[in-house]
Formats: sequence, structure tokens, C-alpha cells
Amino acid sequence: MTQTSSISRRVFNAAAVTVLAGSAIGASAQPAPVTLLNVSYDPTRELYVEFNAAFAKHWKAKTGQDVTIKQSHGGSGKQARAVIDGLEADVVTLALAGDIDAVHKNGGWIPADWQKRLPHNSSPYTSTIVLVTRQGNPKGIKDWDDLIKPGVSVITPNPKTSGGARWNYLAAWEFAKRKYGGDAQAKNFIAKLYANVPVLDSGARGSSITFAQRGQGDVFISWENEAHLLEKEFGGKVDIIYPSLSILAEPPVTVVDKNVDKKGTRTVATAYLEYLYTDEGQDIADKNFYRPISEKFQAKYVKQLPKIKLFTIDEAFGGWTKAAKDHFADGATFDQIYTKK
Repeated sequence: MTQTSSISRRVFNAAAVTVLAGSAIGASAQPAPVTLLNVSYDPTRELYVEFNAAFAKHWKAKTGQDVTIKQSHGGSGKQARAVIDGLEADVVTLALAGDIDAVHKNGGWIPADWQKRLPHNSSPYTSTIVLVTRQGNPKGIKDWDDLIKPGVSVITPNPKTSGGARWNYLAAWEFAKRKYGGDAQAKNFIAKLYANVPVLDSGARGSSITFAQRGQGDVFISWENEAHLLEKEFGGKVDIIYPSLSILAEPPVTVVDKNVDKKGTRTVATAYLEYLYTDEGQDIADKNFYRPISEKFQAKYVKQLPKIKLFTIDEAFGGWTKAAKDHFADGATFDQIYTKK
């Protein structure tokens, strides 16, 4: 063997070792898989099944890291309590800001200014409350005041446990206040409405099952997205009625600071929520019958989600803290009217 060929072989072997070493380093540098837990409220199951798959694909392409997102669903108030009691949510995507405020107030899991961390008060999509009737609307339901008529059975969840139920209650209250002249008249109206409610499920999805699968009730007070899902699943068996006035529901989201810092998931959890604001996130929200905050996608889906007259929780009730104290705290208005049923 010549000296030249011996040198060449040593160079080749050294290069091979370098390549193998580089491969080993590359393999060891591959990010470890990560799992997030999204603790959400009842009607978001379908939304997050689609969104989670899209985000996992995006995150893998961007970082090389595999991410799995687990979902937990239930009445919004109950979900907030579960996090307070130790359910290790990386993010919460609940029905109302008051439930997330409770996560701050009971244990300091998140900072007080959590709503300032993402655009639109940390609400990447909105919704509203509509009425769902049986096919052909046999009871002639056209607006909120039809719900207090004798013989009309109304399905709605329990506002003590369900965020959606609180939106339902407040939408009906404000309609009555404006139509009949004040809070006393609204309280009387709400009492009559709940006198027509045969059962209070703990969450919106439970009430949806009661109405659509168990066949109870003439009208279901529903999240807009849940109403469209029922229409999609049950074909011509239900009709959606848009009332003359409804409430702008703003379901907010946030990372749960104590948990993400403990688990080392803050970066991916933050990116997960931020992705809700991207074009893909907004499009997925719209396809699942949530109203995007993006004007571009509002215009794209205006036929699916028509413009209606809406009021906000702040203008009508002074914000969630005051509304919760006045209407849903122990001994407050809801307890007063429902215990007298």
C-alpha cells in the first residue's frame, strides 16, 4: 500500500467518524416531545380537535418538536374549579373572563393582568347566544319573550356551573330590561323563563344532549356554534332562530403560569394560544362556527354567521365581576328566582 493511499484511507475514516459524530449530535439535539393540557368548556371539543392537529403540524415544521395536546371539557365554572384544585392545565380556554379571574384569585395560578397578554382581551374568537327549536318551529318561537309563554319547555344549563348558561341568562335579562322597562321587570321575566325549564344540566353540551338526543324541550338556549353543530348533525330536525337582541360572548384564553413554569412548557403553550390569532387559527374557528376577530374571516363567513344586534357585558352589566356578584353569587338574583320555582 502506498503512503498516499494510506493517508487517503485515514482521511476517509476520519471524515466518516466526523459524519457519524455529527449524526449522533443531531439526534441528541432533537427536541423531546411535549404534551400540553387544554382545560376548556363544553362546546369547544370539535374546534380544538381540528385546531390541535393544525398547531401540532405547524410546531413540528417550525421547531422539529412533536407536541400532543390533551383536552378536558365541562361546564366552564367547574373547569376553573378543577384547575384551582390542582388539575395541571397548561392553558385554559374558558367561556368567560370571570372563570379565569377565579383561577387568579384562588391560588394565584395566573397574574391579575392576564387579559393584557394577548390581543382582544385574550379572546381570539367570539360567539353569541341563539335559540334552537324543533323542525318547523312548532311553538312559533321568534324572540326571547316567547320563552315565557305557558306550555313552552326551555332547555338551558345551570348558571351556577356553566359559563354558557350565564351568557344565556344575561342575554335574556337585558332583552327584558329593554323591552319591559327596568331591572324589576327583567327579574320577573327571568323568573317566568326558568319556571319553564324542566332540568338544569351542569354544562352546555349536557343541555344539547338533553334537547337533541333525549328529545326534551321545545327550545334550547344555545351557544351559536353549538346550534350550528346540532343543525349539521341532525339535518332538518332543528331550526336556528336569531333573536332581535343578544350578547357578545367573548370566551378568553390564557396560559396557567404556575403549571407551565413547573412543567417547562411556557414557550410551546404560549405559541399554542398565539396560533389561534393566525390566519389558520381564525379560519378553523370560523369553520367551527365561532366568530373570528379577524375582519378578513368575518367577511368570508358572513353568510354562515350573520350580523345581529349585540350588546356587551360591560355596557349592560358593568363587567363580569359585578354581574357575577349581582346575579350568580350565593343568594343573588338567580338563587332568589330559581328557589322560588
